[in-house]
Amino acid sequence: MPKKMNVESFNLDHTKVKAPYVRLAGVTEGQNGDTIYKYDLRFKQPNKEHMEMPSLHSLEHLMAENSRNHHDRIVDVGPMGCQTGFYMALLNDDSYENVLDLLEKTLKDVLEAEEVPACNEVQCGWAASHSLEGAQELAKEMLAKRDEWNEVF
Repeated sequence: MPKKMNVESFNLDHTKVKAPYVRLAGVTEGQNGDTIYKYDLRFKQPNKEHMEMPSLHSLEHLMAENSRNHHDRIVDVGPMGCQTGFYMALLNDDSYENVLDLLEKTLKDVLEAEEVPACNEVQCGWAASHSLEGAQELAKEMLAKRDEWNEVF
Protein backbone atom coordinates (compact mmCIF):
# COMPACT_ATOMS: atom_id res chain seq x y z
CA MET A 1 0.00 0.00 0.00
CA PRO A 2 1.34 3.47 -0.83
CA LYS A 3 2.21 5.94 1.93
CA LYS A 4 -0.65 7.39 4.00
CA MET A 5 -2.22 10.40 2.28
CA ASN A 6 -4.03 13.44 3.70
CA VAL A 7 -7.22 12.70 1.73
CA GLU A 8 -9.20 9.84 3.29
CA SER A 9 -10.41 8.36 0.00
CA PHE A 10 -6.82 8.19 -1.30
CA ASN A 11 -6.14 5.72 1.53
CA LEU A 12 -9.10 3.52 0.53
CA ASP A 13 -8.13 0.47 -1.53
CA HIS A 14 -10.43 1.01 -4.50
CA THR A 15 -9.71 -2.53 -5.76
CA LYS A 16 -11.35 -4.04 -2.66
CA VAL A 17 -14.65 -2.11 -2.48
CA LYS A 18 -17.90 -3.41 -4.00
CA ALA A 19 -20.22 -0.74 -5.38
CA PRO A 20 -22.88 0.36 -4.89
CA TYR A 21 -22.43 1.32 -1.26
CA VAL A 22 -22.77 4.12 1.27
CA ARG A 23 -19.98 4.56 3.81
CA LEU A 24 -18.91 7.13 6.35
CA ALA A 25 -15.77 8.65 4.85
CA GLY A 26 -14.90 11.27 7.44
CA VAL A 27 -15.85 13.12 10.59
CA THR A 28 -14.73 16.71 11.17
CA GLU A 29 -15.18 18.35 14.58
CA GLY A 30 -15.70 22.10 14.55
CA GLN A 31 -14.28 24.43 17.19
CA ASN A 32 -17.77 25.33 18.41
CA GLY A 33 -19.03 21.78 18.92
CA ASP A 34 -20.52 21.13 15.50
CA THR A 35 -19.58 17.96 13.64
CA ILE A 36 -19.66 17.32 9.90
CA TYR A 37 -20.17 13.74 8.71
CA LYS A 38 -19.00 13.07 5.13
CA TYR A 39 -20.42 10.07 3.30
CA ASP A 40 -19.12 8.27 0.21
CA LEU A 41 -22.16 7.46 -1.96
CA ARG A 42 -20.63 5.06 -4.47
CA PHE A 43 -22.80 4.37 -7.50
CA LYS A 44 -20.28 2.65 -9.80
CA GLN A 45 -17.47 0.14 -9.32
CA PRO A 46 -14.16 2.05 -9.27
CA ASN A 47 -11.92 1.50 -12.30
CA LYS A 48 -14.52 -0.74 -13.96
CA GLU A 49 -17.38 1.66 -14.76
CA HIS A 50 -18.33 5.31 -14.38
CA MET A 51 -21.25 7.69 -14.81
CA GLU A 52 -21.40 9.65 -18.04
CA MET A 53 -20.96 13.37 -17.37
CA PRO A 54 -24.39 14.69 -18.52
CA SER A 55 -26.15 12.05 -16.38
CA LEU A 56 -23.88 12.63 -13.38
CA HIS A 57 -24.29 16.41 -13.73
CA SER A 58 -28.09 16.18 -13.75
CA LEU A 59 -28.09 13.72 -10.86
CA GLU A 60 -25.91 16.14 -8.91
CA HIS A 61 -28.39 18.99 -9.48
CA LEU A 62 -31.36 16.77 -8.58
CA MET A 63 -29.74 15.32 -5.45
CA ALA A 64 -28.39 18.66 -4.24
CA GLU A 65 -31.82 20.29 -4.57
CA ASN A 66 -34.10 17.42 -3.53
CA SER A 67 -32.06 16.07 -0.62
CA ARG A 68 -32.65 19.35 1.20
CA ASN A 69 -36.39 18.61 1.15
CA HIS A 70 -35.71 15.64 3.43
CA HIS A 71 -32.94 16.93 5.72
CA ASP A 72 -32.29 20.44 7.01
CA ARG A 73 -28.57 20.09 7.81
CA ILE A 74 -27.00 19.12 4.49
CA VAL A 75 -23.72 20.93 4.01
CA ASP A 76 -23.02 19.71 0.48
CA VAL A 77 -23.69 17.06 -2.16
CA GLY A 78 -20.92 16.91 -4.73
CA PRO A 79 -19.68 14.53 -7.43
CA MET A 80 -16.39 12.64 -7.31
CA GLY A 81 -13.98 13.55 -10.07
CA CYS A 82 -13.63 9.86 -10.96
CA GLN A 83 -17.33 9.87 -11.88
CA THR A 84 -18.11 6.83 -9.70
CA GLY A 85 -20.09 8.53 -6.94
CA PHE A 86 -20.84 11.52 -4.76
CA TYR A 87 -19.91 12.91 -1.39
CA MET A 88 -22.66 14.06 0.94
CA ALA A 89 -21.84 16.06 4.04
CA LEU A 90 -24.27 16.46 6.94
CA LEU A 91 -24.07 18.67 10.00
CA ASN A 92 -24.57 17.10 13.45
CA ASP A 93 -26.27 13.91 12.24
CA ASP A 94 -24.30 10.73 12.83
CA SER A 95 -27.15 8.33 12.02
CA TYR A 96 -26.15 5.98 9.19
CA GLU A 97 -29.79 4.88 8.89
CA ASN A 98 -30.83 8.52 8.38
CA VAL A 99 -28.36 8.80 5.51
CA LEU A 100 -29.65 5.63 3.84
CA ASP A 101 -33.23 6.86 4.24
CA LEU A 102 -32.29 10.32 2.93
CA LEU A 103 -30.59 8.86 -0.15
CA GLU A 104 -33.51 6.54 -0.87
CA LYS A 105 -36.08 9.37 -0.65
CA THR A 106 -33.89 11.66 -2.77
CA LEU A 107 -33.40 9.04 -5.49
CA LYS A 108 -37.15 8.38 -5.57
CA ASP A 109 -37.61 12.13 -6.12
CA VAL A 110 -35.19 11.87 -9.06
CA LEU A 111 -37.38 9.19 -10.64
CA GLU A 112 -40.41 11.50 -10.40
CA ALA A 113 -38.64 14.63 -11.67
CA GLU A 114 -39.91 16.25 -14.87
CA GLU A 115 -36.91 18.56 -15.26
CA VAL A 116 -33.42 19.15 -13.91
CA PRO A 117 -33.38 22.07 -11.46
CA ALA A 118 -31.20 25.06 -12.35
CA CYS A 119 -30.49 23.62 -15.81
CA ASN A 120 -29.93 26.95 -17.56
CA GLU A 121 -27.07 29.32 -18.32
CA VAL A 122 -27.96 31.70 -15.49
CA GLN A 123 -27.84 29.05 -12.73
CA CYS A 124 -25.39 26.46 -14.12
CA GLY A 125 -21.84 26.66 -15.39
CA TRP A 126 -22.32 24.07 -18.16
CA ALA A 127 -26.05 24.02 -18.83
CA ALA A 128 -25.66 22.17 -22.15
CA SER A 129 -24.33 19.10 -20.33
CA HIS A 130 -27.41 17.50 -18.75
CA SER A 131 -29.50 14.36 -19.10
CA LEU A 132 -32.62 13.90 -16.99
CA GLU A 133 -33.16 10.43 -18.48
CA GLY A 134 -29.57 9.48 -17.66
CA ALA A 135 -29.92 10.73 -14.08
CA GLN A 136 -33.11 8.75 -13.67
CA GLU A 137 -31.44 5.59 -14.99
CA LEU A 138 -28.60 6.03 -12.45
CA ALA A 139 -31.15 6.53 -9.66
CA LYS A 140 -33.07 3.43 -10.77
CA GLU A 141 -29.87 1.32 -10.81
CA MET A 142 -28.86 2.52 -7.35
CA LEU A 143 -32.32 1.96 -5.84
CA ALA A 144 -32.46 -1.56 -7.31
CA LYS A 145 -29.50 -2.47 -5.08
CA ARG A 146 -30.78 -0.72 -1.95
CA ASP A 147 -30.19 -3.83 0.19
CA GLU A 148 -26.45 -3.75 -0.69
CA TRP A 149 -25.70 -0.16 0.29
CA ASN A 150 -24.24 -1.10 3.68
CA GLU A 151 -21.79 -3.65 2.19
CA VAL A 152 -18.60 -1.77 1.33
CA PHE A 153 -16.26 -4.75 0.85
